[in-house]
Amino acid sequence: MKPGIHPPYGPVVYRDASTGDQFLTRSTETSSETVEWTDGRTYPLIKVDMTSASHPFWTGNSRVLDAAGQVEKFRRRFGERQR
Repeated sequence: MKPGIHPPYGPVVYRDASTGDQFLTRSTETSSETVEWTDGRTYPLIKVDMTSASHPFWTGNSRVLDAAGQVEKFRRRFGERQR
């Protein structure tokens, strides 16, 4: 790699905003917020909306979609198809 053109790559903590789960990894992302990790050191804290701890695909929880309402909305807007 060329020296001096890449952002610093270091440890950061990501926190899931909905579950509060945290994990330590490395990234080029930075933050002014910090958190003390279990090893006693302080790391930058990045808050994210969703991780595998809260994503419906990984947790097995699914959202209920109003499919019937969407179909009726489509029919009101565009009408029935004539055969």
